[in-house]
Amino acid sequence: MSALPRGRRLGVDVGKVRVGVALSDPDGILATPLVTVPRDMAAAPDAVPGDIAELVRLVGEHEAVQIVVGLPVRLNGAEGPAAIDIRGYAERLERAVGPVPVVLTDERMSTVVATRRLAERGVRGKRQRAVVDQAAAVEILQSWLDAQRRQTR
Repeated sequence: MSALPRGRRLGVDVGKVRVGVALSDPDGILATPLVTVPRDMAAAPDAVPGDIAELVRLVGEHEAVQIVVGLPVRLNGAEGPAAIDIRGYAERLERAVGPVPVVLTDERMSTVVATRRLAERGVRGKRQRAVVDQAAAVEILQSWLDAQRRQTR
């Protein structure tokens, strides 16, 4: 199997209120927090929601070659209503972003891990809520990048 093609990737943690976004380096080694985007639930069904439009803009700005979206799978591996919602979100995103592929990855525990890591660094309360979505996006993207590297060894 060949190594991961060069290029930046966006990691996306889609929540009901906010979308956390992380960015990898071009070599796909390290994920870093980028931004938190408010979720646009008011967009008409045939319109591109504001959060998806912002993700498309970020893909262009950072010349991302792929988008990695966290899929909230239950601990037993089953997909519930949240996973169905995220699959729909990923499909809308893929239609909006054109040729840039969108992949789904198991994000079990990403928010829990992100919250714990922030708390260990002393980031709590309002400050934590402001960045936990980005931190979860970092967890999602970093886990995916690490898994891709393990597969290519």
